[in-house]
Amino acid sequence: MVNAASKSDLKARIAAEAERLGFAAFGVTDATDDPLRAKRLQQWLGAGHHASMEWMETRADVRRGPQSLWPEAKSVIALGMSYAPADDPLALEAHPEKARISVYARGKDYHDTVKKKLKALARWMVEQEPDSELKVFVDTAPVMEKPLGEAAGIGWQGKHTNLVSRSHGNWLFLGAIYTTLELKPDNPHSDLCGSCKACQVACPTDAFPAPYQLDARRCISYLTIEHKGPIAEEFREALGNRIYGCDDCLAVCPWNKFAETAASNRDFLSRAELVAPRLNELLDLNDAGFRQLFSGSPIKRIGRDRFIRNCLYAAGNSGDATLLAHTEALQNDPNPAVADAARWAITKLRAVP
Repeated sequence: MVNAASKSDLKARIAAEAERLGFAAFGVTDATDDPLRAKRLQQWLGAGHHASMEWMETRADVRRGPQSLWPEAKSVIALGMSYAPADDPLALEAHPEKARISVYARGKDYHDTVKKKLKALARWMVEQEPDSELKVFVDTAPVMEKPLGEAAGIGWQGKHTNLVSRSHGNWLFLGAIYTTLELKPDNPHSDLCGSCKACQVACPTDAFPAPYQLDARRCISYLTIEHKGPIAEEFREALGNRIYGCDDCLAVCPWNKFAETAASNRDFLSRAELVAPRLNELLDLNDAGFRQLFSGSPIKRIGRDRFIRNCLYAAGNSGDATLLAHTEALQNDPNPAVADAARWAITKLRAVP
């Protein structure tokens, strides 16, 4: 067990090792469950804002706080890796014949990269304190990384509900380490959004019923990644040429001006073929071609059918009549959502003057 005199020194050494491993943000908070965070989670679930993400509800009892998941936890280390892009994520809005892929998905799968580094930090911590126990998490466990990041002082949850950092803007991949070590907590970060509402205005589908609230049922990231089956017609034109995720609310945040391009981590650099892919080439992908193109990418997990569905909506919005032949080839696709999207796109493209 760490005595009081050495807590501060151990925390400083953990922070230094985290920085050496590539983490740009580091903070500590107490592992005790926060009733306010738990209440906000229940309100969000109760409003149905989680859409079809049933796992959010089925594991809500352990998602509510660190000690609900692991009662032995004493401290939470919140960490962030920067993936700040070198280019303007909104630039392709003016090129409807090309596809827009969310910045985070244009490089290697961040789950693998961040977890590898978290495990390396965890091994180092155990070497320093053999009697301690810990667990590492990155996005796939019932852990509320963003509220914990705010409590640990590495940023605050902005009006778009994402974590915002004074140093890195919105562009942080988050991870957490739960530990039995009793480390000195940092002060929670204050909310610095002020009167700004740029993220609220930028949302193409009005997915924010109020500041600090997100309705996933209207969110393009949810619709293009998590939602199965056809996307409701009321949202199809708003998708524009976004085929995987959406960066609009993130890209307009004024705090991004302080973020440095994340060139130090090559895993997060955009693959050239995913920066501005042409829709005609994507529409021709079969399952094998899709798997080959997106090997090692988070995009692979949605599968060929959902991906092609998204590309067909983008084709229908493109105004590019040369894509008609590509969409017609998919109107009898075995997947009903793909066939439905193809017919919608065909109708749109046949109306192009």
